[in-house]
This record gives sequence, structure tokens and C-alpha cells, in this order.
Amino acid sequence: MRRQRYRSGPLVWLAILFFTCLLLFLFQKILWLVVPFLLALIGYYLFFPLQQRLVLGGMTRATSAALVSGSAFAVAVGIILLSFPWISAHIVSWQDSASRYIEGGLHFIADTLAWAERNYAFAAKAHLSDQLTQNISELGDKFAGTYLTSAALTAAAWLPSLLLAPFLAFFFLRDGWRFKMFLSRAVPNAFFERTLYLLDQVDHTARLYFQGLIKLTLIDALCLAFGLSLIGVSAPYVLGLMTAVLAWVPYIGSILGCLLVVLVAATDFPTNPSMAYAAIGLFIWVRLLDDFFFMPMTIGRSLNLHPLLTVVMIFVGGAVAGVAGLMLVLPLLGIVMVLGETIGEIVTDPRLRARHEFARNLRHQQVTSDLKR
Repeated sequence: MRRQRYRSGPLVWLAILFFTCLLLFLFQKILWLVVPFLLALIGYYLFFPLQQRLVLGGMTRATSAALVSGSAFAVAVGIILLSFPWISAHIVSWQDSASRYIEGGLHFIADTLAWAERNYAFAAKAHLSDQLTQNISELGDKFAGTYLTSAALTAAAWLPSLLLAPFLAFFFLRDGWRFKMFLSRAVPNAFFERTLYLLDQVDHTARLYFQGLIKLTLIDALCLAFGLSLIGVSAPYVLGLMTAVLAWVPYIGSILGCLLVVLVAATDFPTNPSMAYAAIGLFIWVRLLDDFFFMPMTIGRSLNLHPLLTVVMIFVGGAVAGVAGLMLVLPLLGIVMVLGETIGEIVTDPRLRARHEFARNLRHQQVTSDLKR
């Protein structure tokens, strides 16, 4: 007899949404631990296939984990050490370049407003282009001197906690299976098989999500870099990678990435605003490819969520936990969904409850058999 597939009811989904929001609120309070934990998970799922190949080749888990994580850490440290003198030599010029790009973007906005004022009466009454033109230099210097310095200090303050990520990734690779065994031993025997299924599904969902996120980031970076190089924008591969990583934050990250590309395009071609419009068109085209082709082939396969629920939960995550909630809400919802649906299936399965009750009665009979007269 074929077993019917369990479908979650409204109470289960209310519990899933409630615990997702609760976890987002709690994670916001311990972001110093959540962020390196999230980076460690990305590293774990990125290097897990390589570790599995080494284990299947005869190497122990501990040795393979040490080799993979140690090699990745050594490469990262080597890149940082080699690039540090170059970064130190160019950091002042980067600040000047940032100010120049901000001014270029403001000039582009002023030119666009001037065009609107020449063609539309309601825009001409506002005289926004004149006001913006007068304050362009001041705004550019203020942004470069204040906001960039604040961002650099914030990054330096986060550096110690981010150093936890490689160590956490190493222990995930080495002892992840021990944690699963520890959890499974605490489950009654009647629910053991279903619990193993639960743990496997959670790991499967998280692995597909983070591996899909990495694939999507690479695809976006290559598409944007190729398009920007065709347009003629400077540093297309750096811009493509930066905008692809910024897209990890839904909506806000895409807007910031588009602004970054427009600033560079407007500064590289100050007398040709059509290049900035071409960069905007390219960015919109890549986002459309994301929504209809790339994302369904990568992340969409890991989280079987309705599009309406996805959009609503993104806004809820932003309202509950800010930018951190925007980044964490989808993977967290996917994991809580698997947990909630499986627990709901266990609780509502009469045969599993009967097996558990029967096992309890047997144990009771065993421990009380010598007490009977």
C-alpha cells in the first residue's frame, strides 16, 4: 500500500513562520557569531565535495578536513599578505577615486535633472539641477571623508569575529557527522528513522542553498563582467564580482550594486550619459535572467517555496532584523520549513505514536517485572 505524502496544515505553517521570525530576532542580537557561522557554513558546503573525494580515496575524516581547510586558509592568508603592500600603497588614491566616482554620479544625476527641466514644466519649477550642481563637490568630499571612513572602521571592528569562520568550517568538516549522531541518540527508537530523514533533509536543503548561492554569484559576476567589458567600463571583473556579492542581500544589495555600476560608468564617460543608461539596462537584463533562468536553476531548486511567500518573508525579515534579516530569512525559512514539516509528520502519524507507546510499555514491563508478586 503506497504511503500518502504528508502535507503541512495551517497550524504547522504558523509555527514555521513564528519560529523563523523568532530566530531572526535572536540572531540579530548575536550577529558577531551568526555572520562567521554563516561564512563557515558557506565554506563547509563549498569544500565538502572535495573532502568527500579524499575520504572515498582512503583518507580519514580528520586528515582530509585538516588538509582541505588548512590549504584554503593558507591560500587566503597568502593572498592577504601579498596584497597588503599593494592595498597600503593605493588606499589614499582609492579614497580620492571614491570621491571622484561620487562626483561623477552626482553630475550624471544633475544632467538627467537638467534634461527633465528642459522637457517638463513641473521639473523646471523645482530647479533641482542647479542646487545639486552647486553642492556636488561638497557632497562628494563628505561621502568619501565620512562614510567611507566609518565603513572602514566598522570592517576593522568585525575582523576579529570573522576570523572564527575558518576554524568553524574546519570543525564542521571534521566533526559534523558526530553532531548528527549526538542528536540522533537522544531520539526515541520509534522516531529514529524519521529523525535521520529529518537531519538528512536539513543538511540537504542547506547544502543545495549555499552551493546554489555560490553558483549564482559566479554566473552573475561573469555575465556582468562580460557586459561591462563590452560597454567599455573600467575594471569590469571587479565590478561584476562586487555587484554579484552585494546581490546576496535581496533588493537592497541589487540597488547598491546598480548604483555602483552607474557611478563608475558616469565617471568614465562624463560627456556621454548614454553609457550610464546602458549600464543600467545591462544590470536590469542580468536581474531578469536571474529571476527567470539562473535562480530557478540554482537556489530555486533547493528551496521549494511559493514566490508570494518568498517575497513576503523577505520584507518580514527586513522588518524584524534589518539587513541581517534580509540575508538570513530565506535559508533560515527553508531549514525551519523542513524541521516543521517533518516534526508535524511525526506528531500526526498514529503508527509512530503507537510504536513509541508500545516501546514505553515494554520498558515499563522490563523494569517492573521483578516487583510483581
